[in-house]
Amino acid sequence: MKTDNEGRAGLLYGIGAYGMWGLVPLFWPLLKPAGAIEILAHRMVWSLAFVVVALLVVRRWGWIRDLARSPRKLGLIALAATVITVNWGVYIWSVNTGHVVEASLGYFINPLVTIALGVLLLKERLRAAQWVAVGVAATAVLVLSVGYGQPPWISLILAFSFGVYGLVKKKVNIGGLESLAAETAVQFLPALGYLLWLGSQGTATFGAEGAGHAALLAATGVVTAVPLVCFGAAAIRVPLSTLGLLQYLAPMFQFVLGIAYFHEAMPPERWAGFSLVWLALTILTWDALRTARRSRAALAAAERAAAGNPEAVPEAVMTTAGPTASEATTTSTRQA
Repeated sequence: MKTDNEGRAGLLYGIGAYGMWGLVPLFWPLLKPAGAIEILAHRMVWSLAFVVVALLVVRRWGWIRDLARSPRKLGLIALAATVITVNWGVYIWSVNTGHVVEASLGYFINPLVTIALGVLLLKERLRAAQWVAVGVAATAVLVLSVGYGQPPWISLILAFSFGVYGLVKKKVNIGGLESLAAETAVQFLPALGYLLWLGSQGTATFGAEGAGHAALLAATGVVTAVPLVCFGAAAIRVPLSTLGLLQYLAPMFQFVLGIAYFHEAMPPERWAGFSLVWLALTILTWDALRTARRSRAALAAAERAAAGNPEAVPEAVMTTAGPTASEATTTSTRQA
């Protein structure tokens, strides 16, 4: 019963996390007339304030000492902070300038970009179905490029920046709350300096647009951190395959909002491109579920064999295939 309850709770946490990430395009326009860079700077500053309070509550500080002793991890944290800054900034700008649908495409193709990065940077070997999915996705980008008259730069920047971010996070390997604290600590001083400069120029909107607007800017820290906390709660309660399916909720919500709420155009060539992306994701998901099912079956067979012959345990276990790095990073911990 406890396991069932944990699974249901994890599913609800996961839906909550990806649901909030999917609905966040409704929030950024509320912060106008603040520009994208000012909103980004506030997000960095207030996110650090939020996570520091959270860390005070949970009393988790030992990771700071371990991180400070590892120059390599510090460098990776700085790289992660830089890449996610690009991701956040482009996403906020795209939403507030009427490109929600194109932004959603970036997160639809992110799992496929992550796989491509795994091949290029980690020298991973792909299964046939994964090659087909990547090929279909590349065709989709070509179709969309013809339709737009140029490559879908917003989608590609979001997908590649988040894909690189996922790979870096995999190398750092620290908890979600701790990682957000470290990354926003890197971002904090430049962001605060920019906000102070805006204030000195008389162009800052914080306080100038009333208390309600200032509160909304401060709430960017909550909007950033709460979905991450829900994701962390889901990650320890549900299988990786479940998280892999839930991750499509966020771009789907963004896509529906872009069409139904923001009334963005969807000409035939854009529908064609999105249809190809969804086909690629269907192939990728089918292959991941099939591989997971075969792995579980192989593990069960190994356990049965081991019950009759204990010496067969090491060899039997070695025959089971776990998820590849590219599959694992498709559930990277944070979206825009």
